[in-house]
Amino acid sequence: MDVKAEHRYAKISAFKVREVTREIQGLRAEAALEIVRLIPKKASRLIGKVLASAIANAENNNNLRAGNLIIKQAVAGEGPTMKRMHTRARGGGARINKRTAHIKIILTEAEPVAEKPKKAKGIKKTKPASSKSTKTTAAPAIAAPSPDVSQLRAESADATSKSLAAGEHPEKVTSSETL
Repeated sequence: MDVKAEHRYAKISAFKVREVTREIQGLRAEAALEIVRLIPKKASRLIGKVLASAIANAENNNNLRAGNLIIKQAVAGEGPTMKRMHTRARGGGARINKRTAHIKIILTEAEPVAEKPKKAKGIKKTKPASSKSTKTTAAPAIAAPSPDVSQLRAESADATSKSLAAGEHPEKVTSSETL
């Protein structure tokens, strides 16, 4: 049995709401409610209210348990857009679109999952003997020689060049150079 809850004319863009509805699609209702509480967005607060309403509708109107509910569909459709004007330079104006959204959540009762018959723990399957009975082992890794300490230090490796030491800036002028 499907249970529905809807929030119409929510003052938020449907694009922003869809980010959150995609995350909870197909999850159990209680788990989705916890996930929505942890998301730091305005849309998640609105979706949390709609989801809580849908769960309450299922419990009170249809005598369903909240633990058995799954989110079948979580949709954010576009509502009407309120058009406003914002004054601009030299007597002009710019249009501001204040978008609204219709948030709709449909819950359904989860079908009980049939459990697979469990195997007895004492019984093991035997594998048929293969034609290749030899085992191959991996060759040990060849260790690369470590580099000399003199190669790691730029000062000793490039002593003849006039490069600056680490931390010195070419534009930095010291008092000994100005004299």
